[in-house]
Amino acid sequence: MIPLYPIKPISNDYLEELGFFWHTDSDDTSYLSNELVIITEDEANDYYEAVNELYDMFVEAGEYIIQNNLFHEIGIPFNLVDIIKESWESDVHWHLYGRFDLAGGIDGKPIKLLEFNADTPTALFESSIVQWAMLKANNLDEASQFNGIYEALIDNFKRTVTLQEDTSEFESLYEGWKFLFTSIKGNIEEENTVRLLQHIATQAGFETEFAYIDEIEFDDSGIFYNEEEYELWFKLIPWEDIALDEPDLALFLTHIIQNQKAIIFNPAYTLLFQNKAILKILWDLYPNHPLLLETSFEPLQDKAQVIKPIYGREGGSIKILDKDGNILVKDTNDDYNNHKMIYQEYVELPQDNKGDSYQAGVFFAYEACGLGFRKGGKILDNMSKFVGHIIQ
Repeated sequence: MIPLYPIKPISNDYLEELGFFWHTDSDDTSYLSNELVIITEDEANDYYEAVNELYDMFVEAGEYIIQNNLFHEIGIPFNLVDIIKESWESDVHWHLYGRFDLAGGIDGKPIKLLEFNADTPTALFESSIVQWAMLKANNLDEASQFNGIYEALIDNFKRTVTLQEDTSEFESLYEGWKFLFTSIKGNIEEENTVRLLQHIATQAGFETEFAYIDEIEFDDSGIFYNEEEYELWFKLIPWEDIALDEPDLALFLTHIIQNQKAIIFNPAYTLLFQNKAILKILWDLYPNHPLLLETSFEPLQDKAQVIKPIYGREGGSIKILDKDGNILVKDTNDDYNNHKMIYQEYVELPQDNKGDSYQAGVFFAYEACGLGFRKGGKILDNMSKFVGHIIQ
């Protein structure tokens, strides 16, 4: 059973002062859980070590996909292949941050990779800011948490210029390039996540600007906002959405990268990592690795398994099957049914005494840098709750 530490909730007014507005779900319940998961120092270190190892494995898998031209096999849109290759081959296309979703790690259960949100990870605000505020508001030790996300992002923004671990030469190398940050209109969670990243980049020393995607002009010569050109662009817009819904933009961005007119974050190659088909490639390269679950493009034999679309969010179109192929649980959102599916070995998530399941999310920015949890049913959907943690 998961050990939990009850806390008093943070008021919505205070959350909004922090810039956190998506604190209440559509059923008028709080999105934030009023307890913390208790973990040990050893468990925090195990998460750290596991995610660093997993990232190295993803890099090897990405190289394998490119060298063996497996783009079609894993469902990469054809109009992104060139930009993925371009971004992979040049060090300037730096991976800013991502989030690994993991089963286990607490309650004596082994850590297992579920997927890697490498391109457009959310839960950044609550993981980096809100769960720290939970400790502070409850007079708990603010350092008793695996949470260095904010500081890690500052350093990793600087590495987009230095291209190495040491960031001490950032100011001498930085040429005053302006960083443009972008989201779509009408999604407060995504916009404020982008604005948080903009704030962190400003803290790192960049000149920054924010614009909605429909306010920006693109052509083969660059990225422009208010008639000013930007060489650095962050977008919280999935690469697969650009490929499928905005093919003209995909073509412009390919030419922009090929002509070295701008650097885009997260880079196009992160779609290789975020695409769940890479989980099958990982299993091929590292069969029976203790951090992995068996994954295939075909149904697994005599095993409970999860059917997942390679592109999907918030549990959409996911089904859990028992070892005989009977559906135990399915998500009612079928928005992603038309995507290619993977079959991943099912593993039970740790649970509390109410039967809620807990999934760990570990952020990666050059290295593993912070932990948060989501809780809900066997399939975590958009009604799942965010849960902070405390190290004791």
